[in-house]
Amino acid sequence: MNFKGRTVALIVGITITVSSLVTMAIMDLPIFASSAGQPSSGSLTVKEQQKVNAVLQVIQKHYFKEIERTKLIDGAINGIFTALDDPYSTYMQRDEAENFNVSVEGGFTGIGAEVSMEDGKVTIVSPIKDTPAERAGLKPKDVLLTVDGVTLEGLNLNQAVDKIRGPRGSKVKLEVKRPGVEQVMTFEITRDKVDLETVFPTMLNDKIGYIEIRQFSTNTYEHFITALDGLEKKGMKGLILDVRNNPGGVLDIVEKMTSPFIQKGKPLLQVEYRDQPREVHKSKGTDQQKPYPIAILTNKGSASASEIMASALQESAGVKIVGEHTFGKGTVQTSFPDQEDGSLIKITIAKWLTPNGNWIHQKGIEPDVPVAQPDYFNAAPIAKDKLLKKDMNAADVKNLQVILSGLGYKLDRKDGYFSASTEQAVKAFQKEKKLAVTGQVDSKTAEQLELSIVEVMRDKKNDAQLNAAIKTIQKEIQP
Repeated sequence: MNFKGRTVALIVGITITVSSLVTMAIMDLPIFASSAGQPSSGSLTVKEQQKVNAVLQVIQKHYFKEIERTKLIDGAINGIFTALDDPYSTYMQRDEAENFNVSVEGGFTGIGAEVSMEDGKVTIVSPIKDTPAERAGLKPKDVLLTVDGVTLEGLNLNQAVDKIRGPRGSKVKLEVKRPGVEQVMTFEITRDKVDLETVFPTMLNDKIGYIEIRQFSTNTYEHFITALDGLEKKGMKGLILDVRNNPGGVLDIVEKMTSPFIQKGKPLLQVEYRDQPREVHKSKGTDQQKPYPIAILTNKGSASASEIMASALQESAGVKIVGEHTFGKGTVQTSFPDQEDGSLIKITIAKWLTPNGNWIHQKGIEPDVPVAQPDYFNAAPIAKDKLLKKDMNAADVKNLQVILSGLGYKLDRKDGYFSASTEQAVKAFQKEKKLAVTGQVDSKTAEQLELSIVEVMRDKKNDAQLNAAIKTIQKEIQP
């Protein structure tokens, strides 16, 4: 194997997605410096080589069935990365590396959810906006248990992701454990092409600009500046930046996107490599801050590069963070491709800290204005293989009641007992949607309930966090 440190990529995004979505920025990094008394190559000593060769010989000679040597070598490398106990450092074989590289520049096929390994469990970091994962209802911190009935326990992240991937139009069934929810939830998701459009600008009422940033990809900066210029030319009086469910991306890109809002020379972040003093990355903006107030929206799915933007704006520009506590990823990765067999190593090479020197890793950032979304934003999919009816008492019924309440139906209880009031609400919904009016929730009614609550969640007037950000800006707009 011949892993070359090409002009190295600096990644401030989550490890991997179920669609292989990771983005990179090209930078020169001082990662070949030697540690004291150790060769920079990190080569095995003769004794270590002999030990590894001896193990290979024993397996190939005595194991009860024949195994390809390449599989053993790949397994040994995966074992090395397991020993790092770092979910953001990983080894990718050729096909995984190819998916990784393709996803840097364009779209991809999958379910569209960023995942990480937390405490040995495959965990959703965030569903990507307008993807099958988001439409199905996957949420940050959901733990994936099985894929098409096969457990993920004991698999590394790449192995788990490989089971979730598949061709466009194919279906995958996931069993998920959600924090705070007793029952295991089942999601059946149809894989699709995931669009990597990352910037979505809108002018809200009172000339308040709103820019949703879904990821910090290689082309995001150009789209962002175009969007920002367009809003400013329309007389924007305040700006809301939305990085909710944004899993991160490219360090160079997030620095360029944040600089216009922070005075030139003020810190954006600090980066700390092994055995080296911290580097302070400073704003290359102008001498004056923007003449309008700014707020930034975050939630549990705001990770890495999103946290860099949020903390830089908060600590160096006094911008208020609105929403929820962020994910908490404070490390930096780079990639090394193998020039011979096409495999690739992605490895953590530094940690980043906020302008004030705070390391938010596994802690996240607290918002200045904490706001939770209504309960129905966290509702689970309704089981399609069960008939929910009067006098049942179950967690599925409680979830149904959360959805009905979110749709505006009045209920006498929301504790999981299928009361007469719940039955009447179901009948009213079925009548409105021209379904059979039975008062029972079958698969057709369940599907319509889910589609309806998604519509409600997408309506900006029901977005409690966005509304709080608007009020925050309104208070600061100069009359």
